[in-house]
Amino acid sequence: MAMTEADYLEQMRQLLPPGPAWDREFYGAEVDQVLQGMVPEFARIDARGDALLAELFPPTMKELLPDWEAVMGLPDECLPDDPSFGQRKAAVLRRHLAQGAQDLPYFVGLAQGLGYPDATAVEWRAPRFGRSRFGKARFGTWAAQFIWTIKLGQRHAGGRRFGVALWGERFGANPSEAVECVIKRWAPPFTVVFFEYE
Repeated sequence: MAMTEADYLEQMRQLLPPGPAWDREFYGAEVDQVLQGMVPEFARIDARGDALLAELFPPTMKELLPDWEAVMGLPDECLPDDPSFGQRKAAVLRRHLAQGAQDLPYFVGLAQGLGYPDATAVEWRAPRFGRSRFGKARFGTWAAQFIWTIKLGQRHAGGRRFGVALWGERFGANPSEAVECVIKRWAPPFTVVFFEYE
């Protein structure tokens, strides 16, 4: 906790050397006025040092948000532009605390975090002796072991369509592209991901 101006003034009074030259009763208030002129700067520097400690951890940061974003690789090119300060801070905190994985529950969690609460995942099966059955869906070649599908439920409303888009807007863009971009970025590079909407 930073020291106040009163704390610094008392500390500097106690650090004065002994003797009549520094005695307030003998010399008057001149020495004390010099000390009172210095203590605001000492208290300001101490407060800034205390504030710097708060900037070292994302939940308490206020001033170093752009630096944290640069370290965390934000803003995310997959997500919409122009977020608020709170949204930017939350994104830094999520990225700071995130633990990645390469399994389907991790990617389902990503989809749920991006606004698809009913998201599920289906992993395609490769034909293997003892596991393959006639009539099973998604039975395919050996390459099928690298294919999986994310079922997202209802597509987000909105987007740009013929007759609705304005001049200069990207035609065909939709709000659901963010989840597809994020999952494709973090998916293992040898896999193929399909997205299904209701």
